[in-house]
Amino acid sequence: MNWRRLAGSVCDNKTTSAPPIQIKTLLNKIHRLKSFVYHSVKMCGTGDKARLIAEIIPRANSRPVCSGCGIRRPGYDRMLPREFEFIPIWNIPISFSYSMRRVDCPRCGVKVESVPWAQGKHSCCDAYRHFLASWARRLSWKETAACFHTSWDNVCRSVKWVVDFGLRHRELEGITAIGVDEVTYSKGHKYMTLVYQIDGGCRRLLGVIKDRDTASLTGFFATLGAERCAQIKVVCSDMWKPYLNVIAAMLPAALNVLDRFHIVKKLNEAVDEVRRQEVKKLAAEGYEPILGKSRFCFLKRPRNFTVGQAAKLGDLLKYDLKTVRAWMLKESFDAFWQYNSPHWARWYLRKWCTRAMRSQLDPMKKFVRTLRNHEELLMNYFKAGKHYNSGIVEGLNLRINLCMRKAYGYRSFELLQITLFHTLGKLPEPKFTHRFC
Repeated sequence: MNWRRLAGSVCDNKTTSAPPIQIKTLLNKIHRLKSFVYHSVKMCGTGDKARLIAEIIPRANSRPVCSGCGIRRPGYDRMLPREFEFIPIWNIPISFSYSMRRVDCPRCGVKVESVPWAQGKHSCCDAYRHFLASWARRLSWKETAACFHTSWDNVCRSVKWVVDFGLRHRELEGITAIGVDEVTYSKGHKYMTLVYQIDGGCRRLLGVIKDRDTASLTGFFATLGAERCAQIKVVCSDMWKPYLNVIAAMLPAALNVLDRFHIVKKLNEAVDEVRRQEVKKLAAEGYEPILGKSRFCFLKRPRNFTVGQAAKLGDLLKYDLKTVRAWMLKESFDAFWQYNSPHWARWYLRKWCTRAMRSQLDPMKKFVRTLRNHEELLMNYFKAGKHYNSGIVEGLNLRINLCMRKAYGYRSFELLQITLFHTLGKLPEPKFTHRFC
C-alpha cells in the first residue's frame, strides 16, 4: 500500500470531478485551530506501527499566549518538537507535532505558551480526551485503551478531566425531589451513600459519599447550601436511622417518603421467619414436612406463580397453619398502597396493625412495631401524591451495580466516584467544533 498517497488524501475518486480531500483539509474542517495552521501531514512507520504525524506551525506574525495570565506576549525562544495524541483516523494513530514557544511575560516571567488543542503538560489533545471519555462510558476503561491504541492511564485521566469540568459547570438550581440510599462497594460491609435527583424532568446522580453515617450525609447537604436545601420538597429514603436524623435536621420542610421497597421486604422477611419457625416446630413434634419447598409460595405474588407453586399453595391453604395466617396478612397489606387519601390510608393501616398484633405471630408483631414507629413517614407517600417511590432509586442503584460489575472493581473509592458521576451524573461536557461520538 502506498502510505504516502494515503497521507496526502483521504480519497481519490476518479469518477467524479470533485477534487480529492486532503487530510489537512479534513483536520481544518473538524478541528480548526485559531492562530495556528496544519503545515504538513506525513506517515511514519509501516504495518501495525504506522501512524500519521500532523505538523503544526503558528500563523505568520502571531504572538504566543502566556500560560500564566492568558495575555499575548513577545516570544522568548522555541523548544524541541512535542507530540500530542489525536483521535485515530481509519484506526491509524495520529499525533500533532509542534515546537512550543516560550514567552517573555513581564508579569509571570518566562513561561511556555498556551495552545488551543491541549492543556498544560498533557500529552493528549483535549478533543482526544473527550473522545476517550465518551467511549469509556460505553466500554470498560481497559477495553477503551485497547481499542484506540492508548494507555489505561490516559483513559483514566481523560474521564477525570471531563468529570471535573462537569462538576464545576453543572446546574444545581431547581432541585425539588431527591432520593437517598446506600450501596455496598466492596467486601467487608463497606457502604457508600448515593444521593439522586428524582424530579420528573431530570433523574441524575448528585452525590457519592463514602460511608453511610450522620457526618457524611450532613457534609453533603452543607456543601449543597441552605438555599438549595430549602427548595427540596420530597426525599425518598429507607428506614436507616442516621438518614432519618440528617433529613429531619437539614431538610425540615421536605416530606420524607419512606422506601416502599424496604417496607415490603421487611414484611416478606417476617412471613418467612414465621414459616421457618413453624417448619422447626412441626419437625420437632414428628409431623410430616408439609411446608417443605414452599418458601416462594408465600413470598411471590400470586400472578407470578408457576403451575406447581399455585397447586402447592392451594394444598397448604387447607391446613390451619401459622404461616398461612401470616401469608393472608401479607396479601391484605397490599390494599394499603391502593389508597389515595392519607386519612383513609392511615385508617386502614391502623386496622391492619390491630389484626396483625392479635395474630400471636411474633415476627408479624415486630413488623407492626416498626410500622407504628414510622407511621407519619409512611403517610408522606400519600401526601406526595404517590408520585415518588423507591422504584426510581432502586432502578438507579441497579445501574450503579452494573457500572461496578463492568470494571470488576476499582483501585480506589475516588476512581469509583469518577466513574459513577461520569455515567449517571448527566454532567455538562466541553464543547468542540465536531463531536466524534
